[in-house]
Amino acid sequence: MTIVHRTSTTTRVAFIGNSLPRRCGIATFTTDLQQAIAATGSADTAIIAMTDCGRSYDYPTSVALEIQEATLEDYVAAADYLNRGGFDVVSLQHEFGIFGGEAGSHVIALLARLDMPVITTLHTVLAEPTDAQRRALDRIIDLSSRIVVMAEKGRELLRTIYRVPAEKIDVIPHGIPDFDFVDPEPVKAKLGFGDRTVILTFGLLSPNKGIEVMIDAMPQILESRSDAVYVVLGATHPNLVRDQGENYRDSLVERARHLGVEAHVVFKDQFVDRETLLDYIAMCDVYVTPYLNEAQMTSGTLAYSFGLGKAVVSTPYWHASELLADGRGVLVPFGDAKATGAAIADLLTDDARREAMRKRAYSTSRSMTWESTAKRYLASFETARRGDRLKLIPPASTAMLANVPPPAMQLGHLLAMCDDTGLFQHAVHSVPDRHHGYCVDDNARALLVACALNKSGEQRLSEPLTARFASFIQHAWNPDTRHFRNFMSFDRRWLEDRGSQDSHGRTLWALGEASANDASPSRRRWAASLFIAALPTVEEFGSPRAWAFTLLGLDPYCAAFPGDPIAERHRTLLADRLLALLEQTETEDWVWFENGLSYDNARLPQAMIATGRATRNADYLAAGLRSLRWLIQIQTSPKGQFRPVGSATFGEQRKPPLAFDQQPLEATATISACLAAWRADGDGSWTAEAKRAFGWFLGENDLSVSLVDPETGSCRDGLHPDRANENRGGESVVSYLLSLAEMRQLARLSGDRVKPELRALRA
Repeated sequence: MTIVHRTSTTTRVAFIGNSLPRRCGIATFTTDLQQAIAATGSADTAIIAMTDCGRSYDYPTSVALEIQEATLEDYVAAADYLNRGGFDVVSLQHEFGIFGGEAGSHVIALLARLDMPVITTLHTVLAEPTDAQRRALDRIIDLSSRIVVMAEKGRELLRTIYRVPAEKIDVIPHGIPDFDFVDPEPVKAKLGFGDRTVILTFGLLSPNKGIEVMIDAMPQILESRSDAVYVVLGATHPNLVRDQGENYRDSLVERARHLGVEAHVVFKDQFVDRETLLDYIAMCDVYVTPYLNEAQMTSGTLAYSFGLGKAVVSTPYWHASELLADGRGVLVPFGDAKATGAAIADLLTDDARREAMRKRAYSTSRSMTWESTAKRYLASFETARRGDRLKLIPPASTAMLANVPPPAMQLGHLLAMCDDTGLFQHAVHSVPDRHHGYCVDDNARALLVACALNKSGEQRLSEPLTARFASFIQHAWNPDTRHFRNFMSFDRRWLEDRGSQDSHGRTLWALGEASANDASPSRRRWAASLFIAALPTVEEFGSPRAWAFTLLGLDPYCAAFPGDPIAERHRTLLADRLLALLEQTETEDWVWFENGLSYDNARLPQAMIATGRATRNADYLAAGLRSLRWLIQIQTSPKGQFRPVGSATFGEQRKPPLAFDQQPLEATATISACLAAWRADGDGSWTAEAKRAFGWFLGENDLSVSLVDPETGSCRDGLHPDRANENRGGESVVSYLLSLAEMRQLARLSGDRVKPELRALRA
């Protein structure tokens, strides 16, 4: 077999799944995705085709290798072929029924042997898997660098049932052809349905499709539209034919005859090519998917019909519930012929409503074209490649992870510091201080905590509390000034019409994080919308920290919404500004962005590291790493302990930092920056620095005083030269909890069984 090695300018992508001319939805999807990726001109592609037992297919040249689904040796040979073939990534199309072994477990033998990252598209995510299915899917998820699902429901199930980290999941809708919005009448004449009102269902025929429900609805529809015809386009599923012959199709024909509608139900028993399929969809007036099972994550036929601008009536299976929400289609109960008939009859007798629904579907679907889908897959591939290039901690360094584990996550003090408005700014000892009210800064940090607690192994913050932080941020947005307000009195009066540049940037950071990692799909959409609305304001800012906070929000936002031109432009703009500052200010002994040090210092290098890693910009990454190394050096006491830049330093110009007062947010920023550096260059010394900074909270500091109460999760506001500050305000508790969440995530990497989790965290 000839191996084609990749060139230096292209990515080699192998797709594992069924392939045309095999007749099934996975085969159509795999082929369409492969062709869309190839059409971008930025990738060499090949398909590793799964062949079902006792079958053979005349595969096209795009199929480089085939695997007999029941032959385990074929899976091992395929892994060897991919490893020797210079492939950069593998895109696995997963469905339980297409791989051999118990619950499709044979494919694990292939994935476990691959040297390149695997991006797995899950066409089904089961809410109630069998034990065998759960074991197989857990292992496939572990072996995958990224997981793609086509609906938000898939993300939800992966997070809640399979405990997949949010940052590992991409939601990429099913692709659709870029087809013109056409009048059905000319195509009806072409296909022999002129002067008829056409209802269409397309797909391989099987009992779970609910065709009998639609046939039962036809008498009711004919009362309103006597010219209606229901076209059922598609061959019977090959597996059904193999086991039962055409008994199911025959039963449908008999059902139509018994109801007296046989002249109005047309069965087209054929597996049509794409051009013919698009013609049939184009000619229909209403497309219907009367499926009987809620647990359908995606439907290619639904996506295609929606994308061609059809009025769609469907049962509320998961894909349809999302795609057709907000009036983009009509949902009817499962198995309800009466409701189905009424919905279709209403559409067929209301031309204006049907046409409006068609136009809304067509305009909404433009982001789902195969061209757009290919770009989103390429972005996911590149994210996986970047993560795969990072080296895991060498065995000699993993000993650093074997220390005493961080404390348990306790949220009692955080809850005590909140009321029905949000998080209080200050406390007197551990008692919330209502006198100073609230600020958007602390509520934004609290939303970051909520997102951090969505990671595997942590208990989520309660939904009402997370919603409260989000609501505070929403209320802080002043659309008249295009700024966020910051300070609010206890009686809920805003004390300004706009807050500081830094508070605006920090709020964008929280929104960007929430747009990717909030537990609620609705809130993720809210966060993304407000983020992009408030982002342009940052262009007028001169604060380097506001730039850095915004870049930290752009990092997850751009990962969740790749290719957003507004976000990408601002990311480049702000990173270039920070880089220019460093180049202007840096000397041999002052490797910093400004002439003085201030608060939240480590967020500046963290922003450059994260941005450099995400954009593959070596200059950004190098700037972040060298400035962080310098900062770490000056934040180390003579005894080797972490000593954050004290607040007494603020305003000093190019002088060594003063020791006091020391504040929790400096330790938190340093921990995050060091872990970002570790993810970027794989140097295990960065994790040691993160652990050293975290030790500051626990008493490894100048006063040997612990700042935290592990029973309540409270944190003192800082260290004075002679004592700890006994007040435990909002900023301190969220700073500690953010750091604790990161260190607990790091601690989970210890032990042999968590190697896949380590890879996920590093990805």
